Amino acid sequence: MRETGVKRTGERAVSANAVLLRRWMLAALAAGMLFLELIVAFSFSAISAARAETVKKNEVEGIWRIVSAELTDTNGQVNQPYGPEPKGRLVFTREMEFVAVLLDPRVPDFASDIRGEGTAAENAAAMAGSIGFFGTYTVDENGVFSGNTVLGSTFPNWEGSVRTTEQLQLRVEGDRMIESFSRPSGLRIAIEWERVR
Repeated sequence: MRETGVKRTGERAVSANAVLLRRWMLAALAAGMLFLELIVAFSFSAISAARAETVKKNEVEGIWRIVSAELTDTNGQVNQPYGPEPKGRLVFTREMEFVAVLLDPRVPDFASDIRGEGTAAENAAAMAGSIGFFGTYTVDENGVFSGNTVLGSTFPNWEGSVRTTEQLQLRVEGDRMIESFSRPSGLRIAIEWERVR
């Protein structure tokens, strides 16, 4: 009988120790999981903050709508190359690429619905009243536009053009952006853009 009592007391001690060990392991596991969650949360927070800082620093990133465009020739004569109510978009991506499409909505429709069958006069009007081009761009350490490279254009002569702030400046003021562009010929173009998003 006494031996049985000792055996049961020993079993209870082992059982109590097993329970304590199990509780300690669960507590350690829970603490480890909490620590891991904190590390993951901190990492995501740091990444999000870095992304926000990058976006914050690039003041031109987004989609812009043309408001007005004026061209001043070497004699000081001013005209509106895309008409009084131009249409167009300028898109700067986070991946440092851009695309621009500008057009004069007054350009008449072609007689043919097939783009390649326009007359010489229709083609000349469409070419003079529109431009589309794309490429890459850069910003400085303050997020200010610092230049672009044209990779493709509906005006083939622009392909490969590299524009620095000597020729092209973009000044952002809230949701407005003023573009100043000087051509080698002396022509000066001023375009006002409005941020779409």
